[in-house]
Amino acid sequence: MATIKAAILGFGTVGQGIYHIVNEKREDLKKSLGLDLEISAVLVNNVGKERIATPGVLVTDNFEDIINIPGLQVVFEAIVNEEPAYNYLCRAIDKGCHVVTANKVMFSKYSIPLHERAKSRGVFIGYEATTAGGVPVIKTLKNLLQVNSVRRIQGILNGTSNYILTQMRQDECQFGDSLKEAQDLGYAEADPFNDVSGQDAFRKLMILSALAFKKQPNWNDVRVVGIDEISLEDVRKAKEEGLRYRHVAEIEQDENGELYASVGPQLVGPDHPLYSIEGVNNAVALDTNYIGTLTLVGPGAGMYPTASVMVEDYAEIIGKRAGFFITI
Repeated sequence: MATIKAAILGFGTVGQGIYHIVNEKREDLKKSLGLDLEISAVLVNNVGKERIATPGVLVTDNFEDIINIPGLQVVFEAIVNEEPAYNYLCRAIDKGCHVVTANKVMFSKYSIPLHERAKSRGVFIGYEATTAGGVPVIKTLKNLLQVNSVRRIQGILNGTSNYILTQMRQDECQFGDSLKEAQDLGYAEADPFNDVSGQDAFRKLMILSALAFKKQPNWNDVRVVGIDEISLEDVRKAKEEGLRYRHVAEIEQDENGELYASVGPQLVGPDHPLYSIEGVNNAVALDTNYIGTLTLVGPGAGMYPTASVMVEDYAEIIGKRAGFFITI
């Protein structure tokens, strides 16, 4: 049986999740794809740090060790920032590797040039994990766009913000108390700025824009507002009126092809597709010309939701794309 050599860049929560799932599902993947996926190496920041055992796997802090692996064909990237992730993926693509990324910060900025680079090298990019975690919005949108056009996208793209707003309404607690609870449960980072400010949702919206409309609006023209100014009194008043606060990332294309995007709190009623989305769930409502409005809902983050869609991206690339070079 042919063996596919893969490397994981970054071995935090998501990177470890990829490693676990690949090993747990290895036999199933062999049966479904007729190929054996081997994690050959892992790139880490500190090789001396204590971490889970990875027998037979090269653990290194030097990317040169990764890129020089003979026959490397797939790179899973789970690093946090724009660099060095962008440089690493460019080099992997240039070597002829397929890449699968969860890095929304990097991919929101570089998705278009990365796709162009991959196309020129005859390789593919999987990026389902960059947007809405375990919700298959990228795959769904790709399929829809074969026939439909999308006019508007509305989404709850940050589970932390949605959890805080849900708790404020259900338990009638202040923003700060809901945030602390989210941190205690592991839903929010120690520094929650990107979540509560709207920056995380904005980055994900830009990724969806590039896919749905083949372009992005000028980032400086997009109004991004967080949830930290919403008070308990605001939430109570809305509840009395039968409304709920949702942190909505929204983009729409007008008749002239112009894009208009915003990220911020909105009051929604029972007829709104995002009204019933509670807790840490994400949701994306796609307004299409033929189907109408399609809403996808699911867990937005975590080790296994994110890692599982990355392994699914791998399976799609290997199983459905012709011309994949296999070393026997």
